[in-house]
Amino acid sequence: MKKTIVVVFMSMLIAMNVLLTHVVPVIQTDIARVSFGFIPLSLASMLFGPVIGGFVGALSDILGMIISPKGPYFPGFTLNAFLTGAIYGIFLYRKPKSLPRIILAVFCVAFFINIGLNTYWLTILTGKGYFALLPARIIQNAVTAVIQAVLIPVVWRLVGSNAENMLLKHPA
Repeated sequence: MKKTIVVVFMSMLIAMNVLLTHVVPVIQTDIARVSFGFIPLSLASMLFGPVIGGFVGALSDILGMIISPKGPYFPGFTLNAFLTGAIYGIFLYRKPKSLPRIILAVFCVAFFINIGLNTYWLTILTGKGYFALLPARIIQNAVTAVIQAVLIPVVWRLVGSNAENMLLKHPA
């Protein structure tokens, strides 16, 4: 029974991530995408751990590119989606969902994945220099990191802790 519930939750979170990231992003340009897809991805990682969170991120990226492509498929972004889920899971799975811990997870994703790796992948895809893309990417990620650090604990209190309690109540 528990495996079925986990698969259902994962599927729902993947669908939400695809919808919020690829179908209805808030802002979409050639070098930036701002969306609320971090919400289901962080929930998946907090509920199921870094490995499953990573797979939710990777599967969401692949399905999103199939359903709503906004350019060529690039495996580097799928790697980033996996790493993002894994980072959230490393910092927040079976650990207190404290604001400092959430801020640290968001900072690691913003700095290492979004500013570091994503900018590098964009230099490969666009042919623009890394340092030419960097200022706009830093500003974008500074703003989105604040939004993420505010919304993740709110969503966890509203949805995540109830989902976690429901998952723990069902026998394995």
